Amino acid sequence: MSKQTVTISPTRETFEKLRALAARRGTSISGLVAEQIEIRVGDEEAAYERAQRQAMMLLDRGFHMGAVIRASRDQSHER
Repeated sequence: MSKQTVTISPTRETFEKLRALAARRGTSISGLVAEQIEIRVGDEEAAYERAQRQAMMLLDRGFHMGAVIRASRDQSHER
């Protein structure tokens, strides 16, 4: 899988914390940031798929619009 380069500009304080975190995890800053981006993108895709499934279930079930049918089909179509 090919990779794409992204430039970020964190504050100096955030950068230092990020560098320390990457060192504790035994990875690079780039690797740490890439991992977090992949997690976030995956979370968004999963949320979208859940919402899509829920919407399709609602459409399949239909909506009650409050009408009450008082006549039979035959009565409705009498001429």
